[in-house]
Amino acid sequence: MTTHSIVRPPPSERPGSDFARLSRKIADAGLMGRRPGYYALRITVVAGLYVGGWATVALIGDSWWTLAAAAFLAVVFGQVALLAHDAAHRQVFRRRRASEVSGRIAGAGIGMGYGWWQDKHTRHHANPNHEDLDPDLDPDLLVWSQDQARDATGLPRVIGRWQAFLFFPLLTLEGFNLHVSSVKALANRSLKHRGLDGVLLFAHFAVYLTVLFWLLPLGMAIAFLAVHQCLFGVYLGSLFAPNHKGMPILKGEDRPDFLRRQVLTSRNVRGGRLTDIALGGLNHQIEHHLFPSMPSPNLRRARTIVRRHCEDLGVDYVETGLITSYRLALVSLHQAGAPLRRPRAAA
Repeated sequence: MTTHSIVRPPPSERPGSDFARLSRKIADAGLMGRRPGYYALRITVVAGLYVGGWATVALIGDSWWTLAAAAFLAVVFGQVALLAHDAAHRQVFRRRRASEVSGRIAGAGIGMGYGWWQDKHTRHHANPNHEDLDPDLDPDLLVWSQDQARDATGLPRVIGRWQAFLFFPLLTLEGFNLHVSSVKALANRSLKHRGLDGVLLFAHFAVYLTVLFWLLPLGMAIAFLAVHQCLFGVYLGSLFAPNHKGMPILKGEDRPDFLRRQVLTSRNVRGGRLTDIALGGLNHQIEHHLFPSMPSPNLRRARTIVRRHCEDLGVDYVETGLITSYRLALVSLHQAGAPLRRPRAAA
């Protein structure tokens, strides 16, 4: 994938004021206000589905129909992850302590280290799609640009050649990767509350595995674990894949002002209320990146204001359908791996 260049506006235009004016419009529309009723209902529904899913596993017991419950719980785990995301951004509660407590509870429910994820996600928001600064662009398994492909070694070099075709199959491992990365992060002494995160993580693993191997025969328990975690990974990866993949990649000193840095590297996904529910509001990625603490149900209303503001400024505002967003992400992955498909020059 070729690295796109982002043209910076002349200093005389005072780009920093562009976001300030937009922020005033959003505040005047009352879109930064909390939505306690919405989140109370959403948390109640998701918690009910979580408990109901596990109750169904217990009721079905020794039957291969439990794999249907595993698929159902994969979606529920994704919805819990979205709640943890909203809590981390203080969309649910204004105060830090309430946000951290609720985020850690949600993270514990799916086996995710809250402190590790929050640190990683905060760095992503500060520098989205920046090759050197966004942890989501680390070439640990895939390569995200042709420069990374040229420097790739090990697995990224092997996988990168055909990574567009392997992307969705590899997402079946994303749930396991979430758990492994959370555990590995516990060795980082700079991580706040890593002791608490460790206790919650291993408590989740202990309860999860105990329930499975107590309720189900060995083979069925393993099949349940595989179906549940693989589908959870696919759903989780599908939530984030449309948002930035295939959008301009920054590198080095290329750091536009805040508004352009967030808008030009993000992509919205068109859709109705069902899309909002399935993607947890992340389909309004531009608005979310501009106003990360805005409650997710307000993002749809903010879209009209943000889009008009960007049009007035001449800033590209990219919005596509869901299938198109996946196609663009896969095309960008295929282009990024192009150097690895070329024969090496003779020494």
